[in-house]
Amino acid sequence: MLAAHGESIGTERVRNIGCKGLVNEIRVGLLLLMVILLVAGAHGESAKHVLTSPHGTLSLSFSIEQGIPIYKVTRNGRPLILASRLGLAPTMVDGFILASSKEDRHRGSWKPLYAERNVIPDNYNELTVKLSKKPDRLLLLQFRAYDEGVALRYGTSQELTTDKELTEFHLPAQSFAYEEHDGTEGEYHRTEVSEIGPQSQAPLTIALQDGSYAAILEAANVNFPLMTLASESGKEDTLAAELGGRGTLAVGAFTPWRLIMAASTPGQLLEHNYIELNLNAKQALSDVEWIKPGTAMREVTLSGDGARKTIDFAAAHHIPYILFDSGWYGTEDYTKGDATRERTSDARGNPSPTLNIKDIVQYGRAHGVGVFLYIDRRQAMKQRDVVFPLYEQWGVVGVKIGFVEVGTQVNTGWITDTVRAAAAHHLMLDIHDQYRTTGYTRTYPSLLTVEGIRGNEHFPSAEHDTTLPFTRYLAGSADYTICYFDKRLQNTHAHQLAMAVISYSPLQSIFWYDKPSAYHGEPEIKWFEDLPTVWDETRVPLGKIGKYAVEARRSGKAWYVAAISDSEGNTLRLPMKFLARGVKYEAIIYTDDPHVNTATHIAIGHRMVTSADVLQLKLASRGGEAIYLSPAVGSGE
Repeated sequence: MLAAHGESIGTERVRNIGCKGLVNEIRVGLLLLMVILLVAGAHGESAKHVLTSPHGTLSLSFSIEQGIPIYKVTRNGRPLILASRLGLAPTMVDGFILASSKEDRHRGSWKPLYAERNVIPDNYNELTVKLSKKPDRLLLLQFRAYDEGVALRYGTSQELTTDKELTEFHLPAQSFAYEEHDGTEGEYHRTEVSEIGPQSQAPLTIALQDGSYAAILEAANVNFPLMTLASESGKEDTLAAELGGRGTLAVGAFTPWRLIMAASTPGQLLEHNYIELNLNAKQALSDVEWIKPGTAMREVTLSGDGARKTIDFAAAHHIPYILFDSGWYGTEDYTKGDATRERTSDARGNPSPTLNIKDIVQYGRAHGVGVFLYIDRRQAMKQRDVVFPLYEQWGVVGVKIGFVEVGTQVNTGWITDTVRAAAAHHLMLDIHDQYRTTGYTRTYPSLLTVEGIRGNEHFPSAEHDTTLPFTRYLAGSADYTICYFDKRLQNTHAHQLAMAVISYSPLQSIFWYDKPSAYHGEPEIKWFEDLPTVWDETRVPLGKIGKYAVEARRSGKAWYVAAISDSEGNTLRLPMKFLARGVKYEAIIYTDDPHVNTATHIAIGHRMVTSADVLQLKLASRGGEAIYLSPAVGSGE
């Protein structure tokens, strides 16, 4: 009976081994405990980190499980991304332990040269973890948690080549995504996440079962293969990142960011698309006086006479730019094409109309209209270092490069180098066909716009147009090439007017297929005159993907409201609470009206509006509405 004898087994053990022996045993026990903890760490049990956004909206957890990096994301406590693996094959796959971690934070805002808003918030918490594996391999993982979304990227302290990215996005069950294929000019289809096909383009917008929305994007890709997405074979509700080819990281380099946006409504996704800009490097240019956004009209005759008529029309309607598109210098064959001189004959060898670019540039300058020139990718690759200084000498203000190739790291790097080369010669850029910027316009705002969209030249459906604001336009500028008078249009003319605001493009192409002779005094053309193409504030008060979209954009004290509908038509109630309180606004309202005796059937109405009003928008089938609001004289604004 130990209590009867007044001592325990422990007391008897101390007497037998002595104090010195007990200390040695304690040391051995501590060493054993450390070994156990290290082994546990190798399996991720002590390598868990939780990163929350500044206001706690989003939470990202990171761990290592059986040597594999894993992350999860919740929004307001509800699953957004379930357990998903990370890694870069073939070398950075598994066998990792946590070597170190570091947390940081940033609070602030910045003012872009131009954007969809004039002040951009940039608030996040950051976690950087260093993972090690044998033999002497290190992988960095960097995470950022914003209230608008979370982002992650890979870094390395050694040169690293990957042929497959292992980043997964395991979404909650019953999630649907709006996939797009056919390069970046495809139509969108609402598809179960598990059924998403290969090479679905980013941004990929996702409707979650709980009624909220998410989107997966790529940000700050300046020298890495393009990321697309596809369902992960054998894993339900899981998407996997795909690369457009083998990717190599130099010592100290990072991959582009993989960005997951999250919002309660699809409109909030668009309102928060500045997060992609935040993930890019700061503006690299100090001299920016020559960068001037605006509308542009294409010159379709490729003749001196036609160019002068187009410049006269542009000057009369306050359109600051004209564009000579494909064909002005003749063949675009890689061997024979020469973008340093105007064509003298057409494809059949017949003499071409007289065209002297230098004379047209001078004529345009005298009328306040700048000239953009088109150049095909083949000539750009062959003659870039010759034509850019030549065009600067001619007085050309910008270049449109067509049929650029994307996907591989070489293609991405060439595009980035071309943006920088054009800026060195004070040339603004419009890059066409499949390229999307991933936010590089923050670093080089001379890149006014890109295509990467199934635009109006395809005469898309109203359902397509009402999908674009919540999908493609999450990635910033897109040259939709608005057509107006063309008889092939699938949607109404009020829909076309509205698309000039719905579509964000600092170089906004209007009258794409039209000649000045198509204009017969239609009064609604006033909408296009002095139309801003960049904005001080952007709101999306109403929106349903594929059904309708309403955007309100502010420039100075004036607001431009645009609404578009699908083929069924919609009647919407629009609260005007985004307007300044206590201020009366004069509203000019452009609507579809088949009884108006013009070719475009646009009615123009006027009324006074305040922030307390609710406007009723009666959108016709495939229709739209455009509203210009300016403070009334004496209203106090």
